Amino acid sequence: MAVRLAIVALLGALLGGGLVALYLRRVGAARGGELAHLEQLVKRRAEQVTALSHELRTPLSMIKGAVDLLREGTPGPLTPAQERFLQVVDHQCTQVIGLCESLLIQAKIEAGLFTPRPERVDVSVVTRDVVTAMRPLCAQRQQRISLDTPQVMPRIQGDPQLLTQALTNLLSNASRFTTAGGSIDVRVAVIDTGVAVYVTDDGAGMTPDERHRLFRRFATGRPLADGTGLGLVITKTIVELHGGDIMVHTASARGTTFLLTLPRGESR
Repeated sequence: MAVRLAIVALLGALLGGGLVALYLRRVGAARGGELAHLEQLVKRRAEQVTALSHELRTPLSMIKGAVDLLREGTPGPLTPAQERFLQVVDHQCTQVIGLCESLLIQAKIEAGLFTPRPERVDVSVVTRDVVTAMRPLCAQRQQRISLDTPQVMPRIQGDPQLLTQALTNLLSNASRFTTAGGSIDVRVAVIDTGVAVYVTDDGAGMTPDERHRLFRRFATGRPLADGTGLGLVITKTIVELHGGDIMVHTASARGTTFLLTLPRGESR
């Protein structure tokens, strides 16, 4: 009797194990199908965003080109009022073109269609180029921008185009929240793990609730801020793609500092 019970128990265990294994295989197949479906949806979304970005950028670039010619005075002199209106059109075109680029980059990264091209990069050089490109915009807003970099800088493994995009986003954000006549401080430093970049503005800062909403799509630091919040989302994604991290120190009425760290990466 004891032997029979043991055999029955063993058969039950084997059959139960087989059923469990069969169930797990079916669940795995179902999950695999769901993942494949989700991947297809993400890729389709990326393709739609790419097509939409292209359709928007082309006419906007043509409009901006025409505005540039008008502002240069090629067709003839402008009145002060016409110049002001064209400046508004030019600014808005630039904003929407930048939004298209941000949507395109984010969609490609999420769909796994964006492949970073790492090389040995001097972050201080990349930062200096971004600051130089931002100076005219800051000058229009009567803002001062300072840059502090070390004399000797180790090169890290990174994608120069992506790092330029991330730093441009941070500086654009700092300029947007700094008042006219304010200042933006940019500092590059060597740390134990690699390189750190600090971007500090002297704007109004953020409340804890506004800080909590950072790095979310279409959520800016302040309710009436000019922007979509995509820039910071993309910046965080780019930094994390490089194995780094981004941190924020802010307080209401005391300005904001964004700190991004980038690891050294493998040496060549």
